[in-house]
Amino acid sequence: MRSAEYTPSGAAQRVGTTLTLEEGPGSVVRRTVLPGGLRVVTEQMAGVRSAAVGVWVGVGSRDETARLHGASHFLEHLLFKGTPERTALEISLALDAVGGEFNAFTTKEYTCFHARVLDEDLPLAVDVLGDMITSSLLAPDDVEAERDVILDEIAMHDDDPDDVVHNLFAAQAFGEDTPLGRGIAGTTGSIEALTRDQVRRFYKKHYRPANMVVSAAGNLDHADVVRQVRKAFGRRGFLSGNESPVPPRGGRAVRVSSGSVSVSRPFEQANLVLGLPGLARDDDRRFALSVLTTALGGGTSSRLFQEVRERRGLAYSVYAFTGSYAETGLVGVAAGCLPTKLDELLKVVRSELAVLARDGIRDDELAVGKGQLRGGLVLGLEDPASRMSRLGKAELTHVDLLSIDEVLARIDGVTLDECRAVAAEIFAGPEILAVVGP
Repeated sequence: MRSAEYTPSGAAQRVGTTLTLEEGPGSVVRRTVLPGGLRVVTEQMAGVRSAAVGVWVGVGSRDETARLHGASHFLEHLLFKGTPERTALEISLALDAVGGEFNAFTTKEYTCFHARVLDEDLPLAVDVLGDMITSSLLAPDDVEAERDVILDEIAMHDDDPDDVVHNLFAAQAFGEDTPLGRGIAGTTGSIEALTRDQVRRFYKKHYRPANMVVSAAGNLDHADVVRQVRKAFGRRGFLSGNESPVPPRGGRAVRVSSGSVSVSRPFEQANLVLGLPGLARDDDRRFALSVLTTALGGGTSSRLFQEVRERRGLAYSVYAFTGSYAETGLVGVAAGCLPTKLDELLKVVRSELAVLARDGIRDDELAVGKGQLRGGLVLGLEDPASRMSRLGKAELTHVDLLSIDEVLARIDGVTLDECRAVAAEIFAGPEILAVVGP
């Protein structure tokens, strides 16, 4: 059941309008929809002298065909390489000169370019981001130079057992030739085969204002940020279209396949991910599932940490996780151990999952799980960068935007019966296992 306090995403808001989404002590959240469907969401925070801004683009590796595998991540790199107004060095110097932090990342469902600066330098950060996003040259020499950088990055990830086992897990769950099952960075073969024309067409198709959100948080004024964004993103008629904001991604349920897969690598440890089908991003049961995974493997008092590490000494690192997408999700346990302890570790993890599915959690675990989630949420939102990320990601990916107070209320409202029902449904499901090691 939906709460009466939810706020629809900006896809339901008319172009040219501004809404106040949240207002409380020391904080105001507002959203404006600009021409072309570009959404600007800000949080004005009292008592800070910095500001963070991000451009969230609704495109990730799951939007790629097999021939375009890695194009989203390739573009993330290339947009730093220069525009008609700034060279790659000038882009870097602009933020370095004011002590700013500047970076980007790509996921399976979105790409984000973000900066954190002193409040007085926010107009500069917005202008640089707007220039990069709207006017990248994608020069042939830059494409070839960055191709080698990405191939090095792929090789680096292939040397990281945690990256390898999680990619293997996703490939087993969704299929190695499916958009969700493929890795984000691409493969050596796909990156070597990508042409500049393919990347440019991908850029023009997905980097549209209606498919973007600009979020900002810190010591700022919403109207000023809107003016800055309108100017920075108005280059070359970028905001001249009449498209409405693109709604959050949806679609039919994605099939999750059970089974096991292993790969031999010359690592010192054996790394494993043991998981099951989970919940989609906007499923109301996600709060109960978060409490469950926290009790299972979310801290040093969790069942897995106590049983696997403290009592048995089977692994240094063991934790539970959830991963949610628009219409599907995964839940699982990840751990690394000496190869000689792998069988015993698997036996213990399977036993804990079976007990969780059968009995759920106790009253004391429910209280601790809620406390950890509440504390993690609030403490994680103490700076403008985390507030900016919360706004941008929520606006781009969620149908309903929940305030921080509403999320805390949802966590507090989780009951033992809800946890037991979710545990019985999910943790008794078909197993997905990925193992990487010597």
